[in-house]
This record gives sequence, structure tokens and C-alpha cells, in this order.
Amino acid sequence: MADPKGFLNHGREVAKTRPVPERVRDWNEVYVPGSLLPIIPTQASRCMDCGIPFCHNGCPLGNLIPEWNDYAYREDWSAASERLHATNNFPEFTGRLCPAPCESACVLGINQPAVTIKNVEVSIIDKAWDSGDVAPQIPERLSGKTVAVIGSGPAGLAAAQQLTRAGHTVAVYERADRIGGLLRYGIPEFKMEKRHINRRIEQMRAEGTKFRTGVEVGRDTDAAKLRKRYDAVVIAAGATTARDLPVPGRELKGVYQAMEYLPLANKVQEGDFVAPPITAEGKHVVVIGGGDTGADCVGTAHRQGAASVTQLEIMPRPGEERNPGQPWPTFPMLYKVTSAHEEGGERVYSVNTTHFEGDEDGNVQWLHLVEVEFIDGKLTQKPGTERKIPAQLVTLAMGFTGTDVENGLVSQFGLELDARGNIARDADFATNVPGVYVAGDAGRGQSLIVWAIAEGRSAARGVDRFLTGASDLPAPIRPTDRSLMV
Repeated sequence: MADPKGFLNHGREVAKTRPVPERVRDWNEVYVPGSLLPIIPTQASRCMDCGIPFCHNGCPLGNLIPEWNDYAYREDWSAASERLHATNNFPEFTGRLCPAPCESACVLGINQPAVTIKNVEVSIIDKAWDSGDVAPQIPERLSGKTVAVIGSGPAGLAAAQQLTRAGHTVAVYERADRIGGLLRYGIPEFKMEKRHINRRIEQMRAEGTKFRTGVEVGRDTDAAKLRKRYDAVVIAAGATTARDLPVPGRELKGVYQAMEYLPLANKVQEGDFVAPPITAEGKHVVVIGGGDTGADCVGTAHRQGAASVTQLEIMPRPGEERNPGQPWPTFPMLYKVTSAHEEGGERVYSVNTTHFEGDEDGNVQWLHLVEVEFIDGKLTQKPGTERKIPAQLVTLAMGFTGTDVENGLVSQFGLELDARGNIARDADFATNVPGVYVAGDAGRGQSLIVWAIAEGRSAARGVDRFLTGASDLPAPIRPTDRSLMV
């Protein structure tokens, strides 16, 4: 283990963020550059290398957390990077974006603050990049087999990299103009600068993976024809059908889905626009949805100069401590203050939107809401609590309901869907169409980045076995596995 007395001698210390007045004036990551690495050996020393490391159960990737904690404590960064990459293709993504269910399952977290696993992870990989320890892994020989991967989010990229390294010729199809999926256009720059994606893409290109942007399978190219061109296909197109809010006034100008709003801000950072076509500048902004996507909208609105920002959530405010119904090591629903929330705005819980009100030109101006409560498990409005708040820009961040069935991909392949609207698959991640596999949110439903990468790695094993009859690729999860929750 690292330091046998580390958890007794040292408290939890996390990454330092830049002052709010400074960071809301730019789009750089919110953390103080270079401030994390000096504290990481001490923080890694708090890992107890438990007899049963439940952090493994919290993480679907099966990350070897005690091992790379020990290497980080000893400042053997090359060995730490090797252990990190043994289970995770993209630790710089998860180290910045994952909500860290591994920390919720940390044994130390039973009665003390958990080990800062996420901070240790991102420090190891950033040090590895700076030291030149991240190199392309070019296959020794090619199999002669070809694979198409549809979608370039974390699941698609993980599947593509695994299959390329196994010797197959892989082409990734992405409907957007750049590679990365939600990593590129759904995650704001202040949460993850896109240079982290760009250098991984260059590594994958050097390994042999091909990329085709601006091609939406189902619309721009026929899915059935694509199947005939390749020996196997992996569908990693995500769960992109956004949950809508069918209330009066939804058609007013200024009411948008989060994924209509966020990508435009990222395109400004890519140099596509001088100013975004949809902006919060000078407006009263309301974000409907209390999750991470909602927080991304909040932080984006702050940087665009919103007059005010209000985030609405239909559920009650979570507690700040675990409740008895969510015991360790499950992932608890806790009140979370993200960097975006630190920057200002109001958060309102237990409210439901009844309708929108606009001006004579059809622009949204007001949002009408009512307080709600759950009585016998049923959502009930509280009489006399109706009110309206100013709203000149509204973003809907209420999650996603399933994969896109309107672009033709599902019907052209002839795929079967499960009861939840996801693409059905068997134990090997194979669909009902021979040679066609599915990974990530398209098969699982809306989930976390660690589950997406784990799905991509596991589906790659199924494809490799289909193409060659056997596979040495790892499969960290089964399609039926779920988060450690109650």
C-alpha cells in the first residue's frame, strides 16, 4: 500500500479553482494550472489498499485504483500511467468529467472524507502527457478485417481504439463536423478544454484509426449499404433524443433544448463564430433541469453575461449527507455545488413549469411555475404557490429518452429495440443483425462517461471474437450490469 498511516496523518485536499471573477471572463478550465500535482503524492498516500477495494465496484472500468495510488505516492509516474491505461483508454476525460462513483465506494469514505481518486487520476495522465509517456500503440500485424464505428463519443472512441490495436482496420463515422460527440459539443470548454480530445485523436490516427466527419449514417449514407462494406459495425450513436416539455408556450422563440444551446458556445471556442447565434448576454436565463447538463448551461450563461440565471428542479433538494436509504458503498444523491453554481445564480427545487408567456413578437418573456410535492409517490401541485419569473432564454436540460429513430439508422439496419427504446443487444453486445453491435448510451440509455468507455471496451471484445473466433481484449462489464445504487 502507499503510506500505512496516510489516511490518519493527512486530510482530504482537492484541486484549487481560480477566483470566480477571473474565470467567468474566459473559457479556460476552472482549476489553477499546476496547483494539483504538488499535493497528489500526499493525497494518494491516504489510500488504504483495502482487503476488498470497493472502489473497484464503484467504477465499471475496474480501474486498478490502489495500484496507481501507490505509484503516485512514490512519484513513479510512468508506472502509474501504465496501470491507469490498463483499464481506461481516456483517463484525462474521466478525470475531468466523471462524477467519481469510485469515491462514493471508497472504504475510507465510511467515516472520513474519501480519497481524491479523481484528482489523482487526472494528475497521473496529465503528467504522462507532459513526460511523453503516452505513445501510439500500433498493432504488430493487421487482421484484414474492417469495422465501422458509428459515433465518436467516449463509447465509440474506446471501441475504435481497442479494435484498431487488435489489428482491425477501423473507420469512425461522426455526423458532426468534428470528432468527439458530446465530449466535443456537449461539454463546455471550462470543464474540459478540447485540446485533450485533439491529442487523443492524433494518437488514434497514428495507430491507424480513420475518421469520417460530417456523415450521419441513416441520412447521408444508407446503413444497410454501410453494413455490406464492412465486416462488422459498432453503433455508438448515443441516446440523443432529448426529453421535451410539452406545455403551452413551448413554441416561443428563446426556448431551446440544452443541446441546441451548448454546442454553439463550443463552436465559438473552435473559431466557427465570433459570437454564438444563441446567447445569454443581457438576458434573464432559466435552466430547467438540475443535473450536470443543467449546470453546464448555468456556467455557459455566466460567461456569456446573463443578467440573471435561475435553475429549476422538479425534485426536492437533496441532503448534504447520505440518507439511510442510500448506504455506503452505493452512489448517493447529495446536494452538489459545481463550479458553475459557485459562480452565481439561484437554484429552485420542488417546482414544475406550467407554461411560458411571450411578447407580441413571439419571444419568451416569463416562465410560470408552481411548487410541487410527492404524496404517496404521486407528484402533486401545492395550491396557491403559482408564480412567474422573468425568462428571456430558457434551456431544457431534462435528460434524454433514447437513441434517434428518425434518422433512419435503426430502420435501415433493421434493428430491434428494447422496452425502454434502446437498441437491443445480447450478452456480447450484438444486435439482432449479424455483425452489428451496439455500445454506450444507444444500448444502455443515458449514462455516465465511465460506463460509456466500459461499454466501448466490452463491445470491442464481442466484435473481435466475431471477426477472429477468439479475443484477448478485456470486457469490464456485461450489457445488463448497472451502477452500484439502490
